[in-house]
Order: sequence, then C-alpha cells, then structure tokens
Amino acid sequence: MKANIFEIKRFAVHDGDGVRTTVFFKGCPLSCVWCHNPESLKKQSELSIYQHKCVKCGNCVRVCPNGAHAIKDDKHVFIRENCIACGKCEEECYFDAIKLYGKEYSVDDLLPILLQDIDFYKDSNGGVTLSGGECLLQYEFCTELLKKLKEHGINTAVDTCGCVSKTAIDSVLPYVDTFLYDVKAFDEDVHKRCTGVSNKAILENLKYLDDMGAKVEIRIPYVPAYNDNQIEKIAEFIKSLKNVTAIKVLAYHNYASSKYEAIGVKNTLPQLVPTEEDRQRAVEIIRRIVDIKVS
Repeated sequence: MKANIFEIKRFAVHDGDGVRTTVFFKGCPLSCVWCHNPESLKKQSELSIYQHKCVKCGNCVRVCPNGAHAIKDDKHVFIRENCIACGKCEEECYFDAIKLYGKEYSVDDLLPILLQDIDFYKDSNGGVTLSGGECLLQYEFCTELLKKLKEHGINTAVDTCGCVSKTAIDSVLPYVDTFLYDVKAFDEDVHKRCTGVSNKAILENLKYLDDMGAKVEIRIPYVPAYNDNQIEKIAEFIKSLKNVTAIKVLAYHNYASSKYEAIGVKNTLPQLVPTEEDRQRAVEIIRRIVDIKVS
C-alpha cells in the first residue's frame, strides 16, 4: 500500500503541540477559494514550474521522456499536457525552478523519516501530524501509519477538513491523540460558496467525534468578505460540544499566489487580507460565547 505525499515538513510548530513532523497528503474534497496549498487539491502528482528561478539551462529538455519542456526564444516553455510527472526534470534542475508535487511512499518508506526526530518529540511533547489536502481520503494508509507510530510511543494528530466518511474516522480514531478540525462556515450556503461543497457531513462528523470522546482542536480560517459573518454561529455550535480542547482563529494570507501560477491553475485567492485587529475581534466574539481556550 502506498500514499501520494507532496511534502514532509520536519520541525513544524503550528500543526499540533510541541515540535512535530507533518506529512502532507495529496487530494482534497474541497475547493476553498483561499486555499494556500493548491498543490494539494488533485490526487495525482503534478509538476510546478517557478519561472523566476529558471536559468534556461536546458537540462529539463534533455531528460524529459515526453517532450514537455522546451527552450524557445530564450524562454522556458512547459507543455503541461505532455507531462507524465515522472520527476526526472526535477532531479536535473539545480536551481529549484522545477518541483514535483506528489511522490509515492509506503509506510515502511515513511516510518524511518518520521522516527528521526523522536527525541525532539519527547522533549517538547510533540509528535507527528497527518495533514493535506485531506489525509483521510487515504485513510487505510493513514491507519497503518498511525498504528506504527503509536507502537513507537509517538503522539499523533490528524488535521482534517472533516469532509470524509465515518468509515475513515472510525478507522483512525483509536490511533489519534488529537484531531485538528477545520470549521470554515456554519451556514451551508456560505460554505458552498467558499469551498464548493456542503458542510452538512463536516458538522455531523465533528459532532460524532465529540460524542466518541475524541480530543478535538477547532481551527477557523478567518477570511474577510467570505466567512467573517460566520464566527458567532460557529462559536454557538462549538458551545454544544463537550470535548473541544481549544479553538484557533487563523488569519487568511495570500502568500501562495506563486504556487497557483507554478502549477498552472487559476488563482482564486481573495485580495482582502485581515489585520491582526480583525482576527482579535473574531477571537473576542468566540470568547464571549464559549469557555474554551481561544487564540
């Protein structure tokens, strides 16, 4: 069994408690307009071209088996429909202008990488976080990997958008210490406008996790003109839950613009970015409603 992984980030400090290694899985059921990981959306591997780094050396042209690269009029031309995502060009690009998002790993491939920092995990009360995209789209792999991590005494977290089957949740539940759970909107019409899908299953799955006694940290992306009118409603919903340990309000940023261009997709990122004062107002609204740690 293998999973398609697009990044393994060591020494992560924003994906759960302590120092962690975060594994990012390809594929996501949502299409959030503010997505800062557009390279995660497709299940398939895909090549990105960062033209500003390219020196037109022609190494990619030389090694590509399918004629996806060319140098014409001193410009690097990438014919995406010819690309088979084999990664040979990435290996020969010495200026990091080419990056392959998505490489297959088995559990046995991943485990030694994740165990490298076990001393840091233990010293900082950290561990390993599975993220994405949506890692639980590949839940069978996640379950096997999480089992192995628990056998080594490693704290585990799953970062999920919640738009997954209950089968996936039940499969990983015994091996997850904390769920980092995204709540982007409460009203279904707002959620559809922001992400392209209904949030009905997302809210049901959150309630299910709460009923099962799972430790859950709620994460709310704060995006002006999209979900800023949802904060109070989200807080009222969270108030009905019993096992939420913390809430984090994450201010939207548009740093990912270059990724959209690099993978050849339309940039949907909103122009309006919240200030820290905007984010703090959202935090205060939640604090007035729930007696839970909010940051």
